[in-house]
Amino acid sequence: MRNSDSILEFKNVSKNFGGLQAISQLSFRVERGQIFSIIGPNGAGKTTAINLITGFHQPASGEIFFEGQDLKRKRSYQIAHLGIGRTFQNIQIFQNMTIRDNVKVGLHTQSHSGFLRCLLHTSMVKKEEEMIRRKTDRILEFLGLDAKADLLAAGLPYGDQKRLEIARALALEPTLLLLDEPVAGLNQIETDEMSDIINKIRANGITVVIVEHDMNLVMGISNNITVLNYGEKIAEGSSQEIQNNSKVIEAYLGKEI
Repeated sequence: MRNSDSILEFKNVSKNFGGLQAISQLSFRVERGQIFSIIGPNGAGKTTAINLITGFHQPASGEIFFEGQDLKRKRSYQIAHLGIGRTFQNIQIFQNMTIRDNVKVGLHTQSHSGFLRCLLHTSMVKKEEEMIRRKTDRILEFLGLDAKADLLAAGLPYGDQKRLEIARALALEPTLLLLDEPVAGLNQIETDEMSDIINKIRANGITVVIVEHDMNLVMGISNNITVLNYGEKIAEGSSQEIQNNSKVIEAYLGKEI
């Protein structure tokens, strides 16, 4: 029986790629409604953890539970249907589609009309199209992209492309959103705006898990932080506890000889 306040749980999860041990006996729990951050030096296993949650990789051992369901052997599209959305380190958007159409793609899980109904453009199809349009416009307004909705994604500034990827993930109506380095490449003003967006997402009842290198962002918005180093958890706690943890300081700054 899973903890009722827990939305996501890793239990002794390991993953290797050939001779490389990317994750080793990793355990942590994300409470519902948290902003939960996973940090660590390059190569610590942070993105591997995200890929394990979303079904891009399968664990060699251990268990991953979401809302009490074991995610093992579930495919990525099945996990998305359960209510997990994600973004990527390297932005994954459709460059030659408009901003609005990019978000509509994320709403595919809410469309149930088959080929024949779409061909005949039945009343059910019209209702679904209207529903998708309304939800898309609401998401774009939420992220401040509504004025640019009909522009091609390829012409967007980098910061807006980051927002667009989040918009498409939110179109899934997830209960858990995974953000892989959401402020990488952003300037300070854009980073502050992204911090506000993440807080707004959490305020709308979505639990957020962040993988990030920007420590100012992490320490400023996280309820709980897990620190990885060489695939192992070396610390977990509040921002203050992590900042004062000697193992974390050593992992980032090295040990004095």
